[in-house]
Amino acid sequence: MKKPILVTGGAGYIGSQNCKELAKKGFHPITFDNLSTGNKSFIKWGPFFEGDLKDGDRLNWVLKKTKPTAVMHFAANALVPESMQNPKKYYENNVIGTLNLLNAMLENNIRYLIFSSSCATYGHPKFSPMCENHPQDPISPYGKSKYMIEQILKDYKKAYNLKYVTLRYFNAAGADLDTEIGEHRDQESHLIPLAIDTALGINSNLNVYGSDYDTKDGTAIRDYIHVQDLALAHTRSLNYLFDQNHSLELNLGSEEGFSVLEIINAIERITNTKISLKFLPRREGDPEMLFATSKKAKKHLNWDAKFSDLKTILTSAIKWHKKKKVL
Repeated sequence: MKKPILVTGGAGYIGSQNCKELAKKGFHPITFDNLSTGNKSFIKWGPFFEGDLKDGDRLNWVLKKTKPTAVMHFAANALVPESMQNPKKYYENNVIGTLNLLNAMLENNIRYLIFSSSCATYGHPKFSPMCENHPQDPISPYGKSKYMIEQILKDYKKAYNLKYVTLRYFNAAGADLDTEIGEHRDQESHLIPLAIDTALGINSNLNVYGSDYDTKDGTAIRDYIHVQDLALAHTRSLNYLFDQNHSLELNLGSEEGFSVLEIINAIERITNTKISLKFLPRREGDPEMLFATSKKAKKHLNWDAKFSDLKTILTSAIKWHKKKKVL
């Protein structure tokens, strides 16, 4: 019998890719999503229950009905600039929502959790590449909300024997290699999809926030990891919990940093277009450089970022955006 896994936020960009990978690996993914940013058309690999994590009664009902052996938790608001303007939304949805989930898990005797965290918990880099022992000093309400949840998980582990794997993503990017799902948001804010849409003529120009960072070309540097590599890490984390019954905190990144202009130039080369740029001041809450060392994930999960070279990330994303443009 396939193990049922509840996937909160399973209709989203990363959550849906994980549902596909879970199904491929012989699990039974169950999506729980309020569809505020997710896409119902991405729910293809298991049953769907619409609901919000702030609705404890609905959450309890779903857990009692589906009896999952573990939870993968992706449901969260995840825009740094928005969190600076509306911190209330981030603390309510991310922190209170997660508390409701954890309490419902305890009530239903579910003790395994894979938590979608973020490199935003580190704040400004004190050294690069960043390992898991890098000081955590988040500078945005989004990063702080993820950091708070990490501390809650540690306390729940001690008090209630909850076992978890916390995965601190760097920048999720790319699209499903079969082009079934990809980045699709009503209000896009991520560099790669915005740059691609500009190259495809959907947007007239691309905003670049900050050109005076202390980097090789003045623009911010980020570590981009393919969404398929993220999904592989999640299923391996799940098997790690089942096999080892031990908690972990891991970085997930490609271990290489690219500047905003390097990404834009690469998209221009692949699409044979010229992207019109508009340079704007830095955004509050944006560090100048974030890239990872993922040695710990390699050691404990036998995982590597197989698909996170820049060519695979960009070509898969461009293929998805061209398909989306036709739909």
